[in-house]
Amino acid sequence: QVQLVESGGGLVQAGGSLRLSCAASGGSFSSYTMGWFRQAPGKEREFVAGITWSGSMTRYADSVKGRFTISRENAKNTVYLQMNSLKPEDTAVYYCAGASMILTSRPNDYKYWGQGTQVTVSS
Repeated sequence: QVQLVESGGGLVQAGGSLRLSCAASGGSFSSYTMGWFRQAPGKEREFVAGITWSGSMTRYADSVKGRFTISRENAKNTVYLQMNSLKPEDTAVYYCAGASMILTSRPNDYKYWGQGTQVTVSS
């Protein structure tokens, strides 16, 4: 059973940056596709970014392309989300998730989920 713990969220002004981290324990982290999702109040959970087990492939939602970067360090069992040029519409709870399959953007394909970290971007 994989446990995921996110950190790094907070309050930032528009145009600012944050780096989210997700630490994994209890499983074969290096074999999992990892993803970041977010959910704003009253909205469905949406895919933000994903990365394959080796880090060789990444995928992004159109809304964050060019601003967000996903990366991972398998030796540290950690996946990151660097968020630059933040906008108020990026405000949401951000979740990391793990999937034992190819890179996918569908939440139902991810088996393991963290508890989430709040990101608030003020205008």
